[in-house]
Amino acid sequence: MSTVKPYAALALQIAARSVERLPDRAAATAQMLAMIEEIGVKLRASSVFIQQYGGSPVRLAVLPEYFLTSYPGRISIPDFAEKAALDMDGPEYEALGRIAAAQDLFLAGNAYERDPHFPGLYFQTSFVVAPSGQVVLRYRRLNSMFAPTPHDVWSKYLDIYGLDGVFPVARTEIGNLAAIASEEILYPEIARAHALRGAEIFVHSSSEVGSPLATPKQVAKRARAFENIAYVISANTAGIEGSAMPLASADGNSIVIDYKGNPLAESSPGETFTAFADLDINALRAQRRKPGMSNFLARQRLELFAPVYGGETHQPANSLIADGVVKVPDRDHFLKVQEQVIDRLSKDGLI
Repeated sequence: MSTVKPYAALALQIAARSVERLPDRAAATAQMLAMIEEIGVKLRASSVFIQQYGGSPVRLAVLPEYFLTSYPGRISIPDFAEKAALDMDGPEYEALGRIAAAQDLFLAGNAYERDPHFPGLYFQTSFVVAPSGQVVLRYRRLNSMFAPTPHDVWSKYLDIYGLDGVFPVARTEIGNLAAIASEEILYPEIARAHALRGAEIFVHSSSEVGSPLATPKQVAKRARAFENIAYVISANTAGIEGSAMPLASADGNSIVIDYKGNPLAESSPGETFTAFADLDINALRAQRRKPGMSNFLARQRLELFAPVYGGETHQPANSLIADGVVKVPDRDHFLKVQEQVIDRLSKDGLI
């Protein structure tokens, strides 16, 4: 495998900007495109300083979760899809591609996205845009409490995209990239599935409660890095603008974690570029090839767990498919499904 020259990675902590008070899709698109232009300016200034400070060019920048829109709240799923979900070939990706190309970096982020195969729905998508300007990774969040996921339309999604579209890994000149969305950092199976497919760097876009205490997500980020011998680049929001929620409710603690689970840099609250660090992909690869107790990937005995995982159904697949047809749910659908799962697990004596 070819060597990778060390470079800097950046978790750019910026405020998300809500679209909930905007009247229509045209207004939402205009706000999103204006925000992308602002991000380009902030990112360039941050990258210049980082290279002047440490000597390494920024080749990977991660933006927070839903930075262009904030979360949908109680807006209905089809209404939010129509108002604010990006098209897969939309102008927002083109604008992000221009930034990646102009600044010669890989730009990762997270947005709500429409898919023509699933009209009326949206998926929460983590993406990576390459210096070519093209989207080279598109990962749809698999576990969400109040939004559609590929698992809810599982049979049709697999027919269209296959498993490579469920757990995509982008093999690039800066390393093998995979995405983890928001609270999915709490689910070790998702990170492990990416690692088993070759991922070396987890780009993690989030919007979470920051704290000087060890939050569950902060603990999980270090665990996912350590147990998979992978870097974690986690960008949190610097609050959410234009929402009824207090601004700083989701702010701070953007972080870069090395493949041994050690934090390399972490941000305080507010808009900042201070979560940046050099990545040494060659050292990571050497660690993965080294025999020893700490080579957790090489020591996996996956056949042990396959019968347990394959024989149990907790959250059911295809909850949004009835008689082969995809249905558009209301928000309460997902809570009802979870209540049914809890009831069944209780009756089976499992909880």
